[in-house]
Amino acid sequence: MNTKLSQQLILGLFIFGTGIATGLVAETLTDSPQRIEQKRADLSGASGMEVITSTAEYKPGESIDIHFHHGIEAAYVIQGAMIEMAGKEPRMLATGANILNLRDVKHGGFKVVGQTSLKLFTVHIVDKDEPLYDYSK
Repeated sequence: MNTKLSQQLILGLFIFGTGIATGLVAETLTDSPQRIEQKRADLSGASGMEVITSTAEYKPGESIDIHFHHGIEAAYVIQGAMIEMAGKEPRMLATGANILNLRDVKHGGFKVVGQTSLKLFTVHIVDKDEPLYDYSK
């Protein structure tokens, strides 16, 4: 293989790799690393929106930063745990509890405390092409 072709191939692979890495970093910065997406589908009858189902496990000592969604989030607590919000007493988020967070309403901002992980099943009905988790102030 000639030198010029080799250089072009290396440059092409570098640019491709950089694009992939940039996408992964951008997605990570606007998502929860504990979230495992289960399924995603377009919301029929509502162009520009999608439904995303996920599970997440937050271990003791891990936090859920304050954030909001560009749509609605519904959650079911699969396994309850003690949580603590800044400046407040710890409280139990019980197994079987339901959570509903409306569009653009900030929520989260707590740490899992105690010995048990918090496990959630979530359904997001959100705008496509927007970050799922928006941490902007």
